[in-house]
Amino acid sequence: MKNLLEHVIKTAPPAVREKLSQEELQRRQVAALFALLSNLHGPDRLVLKAGKLDALSGLRSSNIQEQVLALQKLVYEDPTIDQLPAKRDIDRILDALQDEIANLIARKSVEESIEKKVAEKMQERHEEYIREIRMQITKEDAGPENAQTLKKLAFLEKLGRKKVTRSVVELLRPSELSHVVGQDRAVRSLLMKLATPYPQHVILYGPPGVGKTTVARLALKEAKKMPFTPFSKDAPFIEVDGTTLRWDPREVTNPLLGSVHDPIYQGAKRDLAESSVPEPKLGLVTDAHGGVLFIDEIAEIEPLLQNKLLKVLEDKKVYYDSSYYDPADPSVPKYIKKIFEEGAPADFVLIGATTRSPAEVSPALRSRCAEVFFEPLSPAHIETIITQAAARLRVHLEPGVAARIAEYTIEGRKAIGILADAFSIALYREGSLKRQNNAITIRMADLEEALSNGRYSPAIHVKAKPVAEVGKTFGLGVYGYLGSVLEIEAVAFPAREQGKGTIRFNEAAGPMAKDSVFNAASVFRKITGKDLSSYDVHINVVGGGEVDGPSAGLAILTAIVSAVEGKAVRQDVAVTGEVSIQGKVKPVGGLFEKIYGARQAGMSKVILPQENAKDVPGESQGVELVFVATAEEALSHLLAAGGD
Repeated sequence: MKNLLEHVIKTAPPAVREKLSQEELQRRQVAALFALLSNLHGPDRLVLKAGKLDALSGLRSSNIQEQVLALQKLVYEDPTIDQLPAKRDIDRILDALQDEIANLIARKSVEESIEKKVAEKMQERHEEYIREIRMQITKEDAGPENAQTLKKLAFLEKLGRKKVTRSVVELLRPSELSHVVGQDRAVRSLLMKLATPYPQHVILYGPPGVGKTTVARLALKEAKKMPFTPFSKDAPFIEVDGTTLRWDPREVTNPLLGSVHDPIYQGAKRDLAESSVPEPKLGLVTDAHGGVLFIDEIAEIEPLLQNKLLKVLEDKKVYYDSSYYDPADPSVPKYIKKIFEEGAPADFVLIGATTRSPAEVSPALRSRCAEVFFEPLSPAHIETIITQAAARLRVHLEPGVAARIAEYTIEGRKAIGILADAFSIALYREGSLKRQNNAITIRMADLEEALSNGRYSPAIHVKAKPVAEVGKTFGLGVYGYLGSVLEIEAVAFPAREQGKGTIRFNEAAGPMAKDSVFNAASVFRKITGKDLSSYDVHINVVGGGEVDGPSAGLAILTAIVSAVEGKAVRQDVAVTGEVSIQGKVKPVGGLFEKIYGARQAGMSKVILPQENAKDVPGESQGVELVFVATAEEALSHLLAAGGD
């Protein structure tokens, strides 16, 4: 404002400029500021405000200093300002007052704008409320649908008719039990437990990707065909993953068993909440009533929830409770009263699947269920699965493709995934499906690209060889449901000082394997007549894998004898068995898995303890099984000089 007045003075004629002294300029500034305050607050309110702030006398004074003091009191709203400003400070004070008045004007402008918007919003809300009331009245008369809801329904139905993706797993999943590969015994065992007037609860054990879920689904389908089956044609198959089952111990939510939605803190339906009636929400066990409840990875369910599930299996019902339930309340619907008083039906057959060993599953759960074991798939099984999948995909396979996939996985599901990747690469290379037979050929180069892109590594790292080697033998181990071949090697040197030889063994193989080394040292002396203390012997389990249990004793003894005596060991023979200090071969566990591991590695012969002969399955599927009672017998088959 001061700048404006100065501009007016500068542009005025010379005679006028001379008349406008500095004090006159200040007076006009003060008058202009009083005028702004009057416009801002209104004349009447300004006078009242001046009276309250003891600025009325200054407002009416002709003294410029008293006027400025009054301005300060009004602008800052501070009646304690009582010191007259010096004349030399008036310009500075007026500048500060101009800035403060400008802030007041800006603030008032913003407040007015906000108040206007608030008024507009309130009007909009009021109109919206009126519309909602009208719509509610309309719905009561004409139902819940309107043009907008019908339009959205039509849009959803249109979307439902569109399908872009089709899972290759759905396409290649077996549709009949006869299509399942490599699980004949498991399929037969499960059918015998389901296809009966008295079906049993079952736990399926086995490695991933061997068809546990598929077989369970198809077994129910097959059981429905039996004349004496308790399952109806529409018996449900309810499938859930145990790793995803989460529940609240307060029973606020429990998708497996069901829960109660109390009206106060959780909320049932509006009509039930308004009358304070709790609403039961039925769980998967009721959905499976009359059919099968399949729980994958059942061992991962929390122990407390497992116990609740076992209670449901015994009662064949689920009982609910709520402090809000009043059986005498006439507003409680009959179905809710029936659920609370009689329980929800839950008569079903439980089929659980797990990749864990039986020892890791709850004993209480195992005691109520029959057990079926699925077998790991062999390379021949994988090749069959790939060949069948290629036929369903209507593609041709270049020779060797199926066998190559079998080298990289022992899981049917993963094998299908690799084939699907190779199919995509071949399809991209071809550009389109060939018209003449609607098929393309998956080449070995396509498969190699898929394996490289997926960073797959061979599933079998150790393979049999037709040659014999000194100081190296193959033991057998078990991990989960899979057997594996362990490379055990040894080297021996004459001790630097007679009788002061040392034995070194990698600690990563575990304490049990270390004990096997000391047992082997005693048996070595008994067999050869030589003292192992005359040699420095280093024994190593290649790869550092831990040896679980003493079953590697016979393999370690063989490696030591071979290294010290310089006799070669056959590299197409695997061995398992504990060796006692008397040289006897003691029984071990996991025989089926170990034979499987040897077969995967291409071994032609497996040496086993004589006492395990009754535990071995009848068929060996191309592997010769030799049972021995002593270490000398085993060495006769293992050492090339005395072997076959």
